[in-house]
Parts: sequence; structure tokens; C-alpha cells
Amino acid sequence: MKSVCFYFQVHQPYRVKRYRVFDIGNDPEYFNDRSESDLNNRRIAEKVARKSYIPTTALLLEMLKRHPELRVSYSFSGIALEQLERYAPEALDLFRKVVDTGQVEVLGETYYHSLSFFYSPSEFERQVGKHRDTIRRIFGVWPRAFRNTELSYRNDLASWADKAGYTAILAEGWDPILGWRSPNYVYRPKGTENIKLLLKNYRLSDDVAFRFSSREWSEWPLTTEKFGAWLGEAEGDTVNLFMDYETFGEHQWEDTGIFQFLEHLPVEIAKNPGINFMTPSEVASAYEVRDEVDMPHVVTWADTDRDLTAWTGNPMQRAALDSVYGMENDVLLANDHKLLEDWRRMQTSDHFYYMCTKWSNDGDVHAYFSPYESPYEAYIAYMNALSDLKLRVEKVKR
Repeated sequence: MKSVCFYFQVHQPYRVKRYRVFDIGNDPEYFNDRSESDLNNRRIAEKVARKSYIPTTALLLEMLKRHPELRVSYSFSGIALEQLERYAPEALDLFRKVVDTGQVEVLGETYYHSLSFFYSPSEFERQVGKHRDTIRRIFGVWPRAFRNTELSYRNDLASWADKAGYTAILAEGWDPILGWRSPNYVYRPKGTENIKLLLKNYRLSDDVAFRFSSREWSEWPLTTEKFGAWLGEAEGDTVNLFMDYETFGEHQWEDTGIFQFLEHLPVEIAKNPGINFMTPSEVASAYEVRDEVDMPHVVTWADTDRDLTAWTGNPMQRAALDSVYGMENDVLLANDHKLLEDWRRMQTSDHFYYMCTKWSNDGDVHAYFSPYESPYEAYIAYMNALSDLKLRVEKVKR
């Protein structure tokens, strides 16, 4: 049998408002400004829930009932769950219902969708622990598979996850790493003993996530019949389809036919008698390791470079990252819950993504996702807010 493994990322950041230099020392609220709709976190969460989370999850709930063989998995950032609890409880209730079917796996990650593993392993572990406890509280399950922020991965992350008891870890199936090998097999991360590595089939995933509505694409329109045939023809043990949940309804609007595509896909896949559905943990349990994969350098699912340069590629981004992680000891010594929470929200990877100055197609993607007029505006707002946070920490230390 060959499996299809669906994994959806559910994440919404707390965006820093247009924080001015005059606000430093006067305004300790960095993440909400009711007068600016493009940076109002409540309005954005409500809009994404209305356009994507609610209709997609309601549809998937029906699909899971209609197709008891169907399996999917989710990775929820903790701050996305916070916002759903506050602003879109209907969406969170639907997520609870799909998890309660027993056909859905919830993955582990960092609570704040941060890059902390690469800057502070101890802070990373604290965020993973907080995320695990939140998943347990909301969904009543314990994550067994792990995926890091934006699928960022390196050998030492797999070693950590292996020692932490996870059965599977997810990463990008990037050609320069794999060489002649296919992402459609289960691998062993270099330097580990038990954990198994599942790799994203980025071509088939991106056919849905990015190319679905592109009329310039030679394969447009993408029908369930065509996609089901591609899955049937794919070599290997497992086709791992990893994508943002906002693919459905937000990035690909309802009028593109994306919901009809999703609804009819299980029926089309079922026409291939040798295919079933599995979650990441089930894939790890079902298939033998094909080979060892060595990723000594960071690989992500972002941009054409597939590395960390979407977040660290220019001096603004590096300065911002060094500044926020450089505060760790002082923030922890301050022993103030509000300061700690604000500092951790400032670690969310989206802040640095908005500062990216890449051009060409990668730059277009960054501009699409950013609520700021420019990367420089994102940097100024962030660093002003961080300056205020530093002042607050210094006051508590005195």
C-alpha cells in the first residue's frame, strides 16, 4: 500500500502595530491598534476564520464522517489557538470536533512559531513544553510527531526530537539534499536511533497551495481526476502533502473551486486501490526506513532558497533577531509575566519575514503576506517596540 499524508499548518501571528519612536516609553501595547485595520489582529483572525478556517474545517468534518478511512494532521501555533479562543471560538470548536473523530493527529511545535531552536535551545524547549500543555488542554491529545516553525530543520533538531521521544519529524523534501532519492519514502535522520523523517513532496503540495488558480500554469485547471492520477502514479511508500491551511479559502479563494477540489479528492484517490490515508505517526509506524538523510545546514519550506534567508537574509533581520534573543537573561530575571509574554510574542518568525528584501518571485510572496508598506516599515515598527520592551525590563530590574 501507498499512503497519502496530509499536514496543515494553522498559524496567525500577533502583528506589531505601526509603533512610532514617540511611543517608546509611553505605550506598552505593541500588538493591537483599532484604528489600523490592516494591522488589527482581531479583524484579521476573524476574517481568516470566516474565509478559511470555518468553511474548511466544517467541510473536513463532513468528509471525515463520510470517509472513515480519511486521515489528516494539523500543526497549530499556540498564538493562533489563543486568537481563536478570543476572536473565533466557532472555528476552535470545529477544530476540536475534527480532532475528536480520532482520524486527526495534532503535531508538536513551538508555541510562538519562533526560530528559537537556532538561537536559544533552552527557550525553544520552554516554548515546546507550553505548546504541548496547550494542545493537551484544548484537544486532550499528546503530540507524537514534531514539526518546527516553517518546517525549519537540521540534523541536531532531529537528535533533540529523538531524545524527547517523538516518533516522527517533518521536513522539506529538497532536491539538493535528497539527490537521486525520492521524498516519498521514510528516512532516518543522521545521528538518531528511533525517530523517522517524513519529507514534503513539494511539487505536488505546491500544485495545490500555490498553482491551483494560476491560469499561466500549463496544468491549469487542476482537477481532482488529474491530481488523483498523479498521486496514483507517484513512486514510493507515502506522498506527504504539507501546506498552509489558509490555502483553502484565503490564498485560493472560494470562487477558484478549491473547496470542491478538496471535497471530491478522497473519492478520486480511492479509485487507486493501492492508496490509503495515514497521519505522520501512522506513516512512521507503517514503513521501514529507506535510507539515512543528512541535513547539516538548515532547510525550510520557504522561498526558492529553502533556507533561513527568508528570516535572516539581510542586516535588518539579523539585527532584530540578535536584539530580541539578546534580551533573554534580563527578561527571565525580571520574573514578570507580561514582559515575558511580550518578549515571546516578539520572537514570532513572521516579524522577521516581513523585513525580507528579496526580490523577484520570492519578494512577491513576502509582499503578499506582509501587512506593512515595506520591509523597512516593518523593521522600524518592530525595533521601536523592542526598544520600549527593553525600557520596561530595565525598570523592573531596578
